[in-house]
Amino acid sequence: MKPNLNNVTLKITAGLPKQFPASPLPQIAFSGRSNVGKSSLINCLLGRKNLARVSGEPGKTITVNFYDLDGKLYLVDLPGYGYAKRSPEEKKRWSALTDGYFTSNPNIGALKLVIQLIDSRTGLTADDRDMLLYLTETGLPHIIAATKADKLNATETGKFLSGMGEDPLTQRVPLVLCSSKSGLGRDALWKAILDAADPR
Repeated sequence: MKPNLNNVTLKITAGLPKQFPASPLPQIAFSGRSNVGKSSLINCLLGRKNLARVSGEPGKTITVNFYDLDGKLYLVDLPGYGYAKRSPEEKKRWSALTDGYFTSNPNIGALKLVIQLIDSRTGLTADDRDMLLYLTETGLPHIIAATKADKLNATETGKFLSGMGEDPLTQRVPLVLCSSKSGLGRDALWKAILDAADPR
């Protein structure tokens, strides 16, 4: 599988589980807290600047966005979690929509990989741990993309990697250091995506 990165469109913006596509295309989901850099990472992977909208207000948009990549797979941008200023009603809606992606997705079998984004500067938050625990308990294949790694020096990077390597939730999970600004980790993430989407 060699998708044409110039042929990508925002296919579906789903605000309700019933709007999730019934297409059998492989799905690669991106999960992470608000402001962790999901949209920026998707833009970096696709070589675009503004395809995935980078919000100036974290957590503002509560939708699941399906990007059709050359008719070969979906990159799925899940709504960011853990935004402190979100209202209780919005938090409830986020929870229902994200939970619905995993539990009411008509093609959950098409979900080949979850890329769990973690801010390398802050490490795991309580919400990150909850998400990783869910992925572990359900057996969903997942890797970690440690974002904003360009902002760490060598000592900070070593400390972050050491902590992740010692944590029971992350020590056996493949981890890629990433930077949307420099492109660090882009090739490694694409390899993981394509291996998962087309494991032949």
